[in-house]
Amino acid sequence: FLCCQGVVHGALSGFDTHPVRGSSGEGGCLCASDILSCSALGLEQVPAEMPVSAVTLDLSHNFIRQLERDSFRGLYRMETLRLAHNQLTVIHLGAFRNASGTLLRHLDLSSNQLRVLEQHYFLDLSGLEELLLFNNRIVHVESRALARLGSLRKAYISHNRITDFPFFSIREQSHPHLSLLDLSSNRLPKLPLQDISNLPLSVQKGLYLHNNSLLCECSMYTLFRHWEQREFPSIKDFRQEHTCLVYGMQRGSVRFFQHNRYFEKCNVTALGMLLREQNSSVSVKAGQALLLHCATSLTGPNVTVLWMSPNQEYVAPPGNWGSLKMYTNGSLEIVAARAEDSGIYWCMTLDQQRQRNETREVSVTVVLHHDGEHHESFNTGFTTLLGCVVSLLLVLMYLYLTPCRCPPWTKAFPPATANAGQGNQGTAGSAQTSILSPTPPATTEGPGRKVSTNKHVVFLEPIGEQQNGRLRPGPVAGATDAFTSVFSDTSVMLP
Repeated sequence: FLCCQGVVHGALSGFDTHPVRGSSGEGGCLCASDILSCSALGLEQVPAEMPVSAVTLDLSHNFIRQLERDSFRGLYRMETLRLAHNQLTVIHLGAFRNASGTLLRHLDLSSNQLRVLEQHYFLDLSGLEELLLFNNRIVHVESRALARLGSLRKAYISHNRITDFPFFSIREQSHPHLSLLDLSSNRLPKLPLQDISNLPLSVQKGLYLHNNSLLCECSMYTLFRHWEQREFPSIKDFRQEHTCLVYGMQRGSVRFFQHNRYFEKCNVTALGMLLREQNSSVSVKAGQALLLHCATSLTGPNVTVLWMSPNQEYVAPPGNWGSLKMYTNGSLEIVAARAEDSGIYWCMTLDQQRQRNETREVSVTVVLHHDGEHHESFNTGFTTLLGCVVSLLLVLMYLYLTPCRCPPWTKAFPPATANAGQGNQGTAGSAQTSILSPTPPATTEGPGRKVSTNKHVVFLEPIGEQQNGRLRPGPVAGATDAFTSVFSDTSVMLP
């Protein structure tokens, strides 16, 4: 189908043989290019047939109560779906099946009447990046409700009635792109400190928890103080909206960032160390032992603990009978640290009875020969100094201990004339005299090289007019203009 043009009467004239009844009378959907708008038409259900070319579908401000199976069949290009301000209470299994699936990026379900986020709601939306669920009546979020949303970046679930949220289901492996999770203005009474501290750092920075029904506890206060020190936007932007209830009384609401006297007896330092340990890495010297603890909130006889080493080896009690030893309480010991033991260790806990799991990573760095580094640098410096001394002695021996083999002087030479002196400059005697003379003549030996003065050893230096053994080129016309064009403000267009 080609997208409709102008105003479509009925519901979708030309596409729907059975127009959907609505309170709009003769009004219809508007279609412009790949945007289909059926907003505020009094629709009670999703239209049966729609143009397959629609990329943006707006069904907001209607009276749709539920999404049936295959409600959006055939919309393989749909990227944005707006269902805000309806009366949605149920989303049936497969409601988004046979739609765009991986292409759908933006889903707006805000201002509806949803009460529970069930785990099958978003199974077919693996490409979803932005999910709007604020201003509903959500009381419970199932543990697997957001599990399949691997591309999710922002989730707005504020202004609901949530009393418990499955923070343990948000992990870096399952949600690598999640950077904003808005749970503000709900009814959360307590925060699971362990689960929240195990969240990826990108999620913690974008976790908004203000205007909840939080009880005034030391763990809650320490968590927000820790985020305040790290200047997280959730604290900086909503500092005044962070409140807690004293003894659970609604009238005893306290803005604890302004009035912190209630928390003077809290051991903030000890709890803060716990938070920092969850995000820190450990190091160990080569050959020493290291004990890694699996920090988890899951307890009970039905909890199973496994470790995975950097070389993708699964470790269970009692260990791998080699370099790794595991205890029944979930701790992992590196018996004698080696270079290949460095890397990321994963601790995985599973509660089969409650169908919950948690994962935590620990970065281990093995420091090799830490004590020998200073000795190595000292030996290198000593060797260099000794080499310089030996070289200097060899030069002095060459200058002053070399025997002079001069021919015998049997008779005196007659006084030489000026012409004769010039002729004798090329003889062997004059060559020997130039070597033994403390101030050698400023003559040229070989093409392009001259003898330096005031030196015991003759070094050959290049003449100023040469460059790397070649004649230095003279000034070329236009060179100045070319240099100026490169460093000017005008952009240089490359071919």
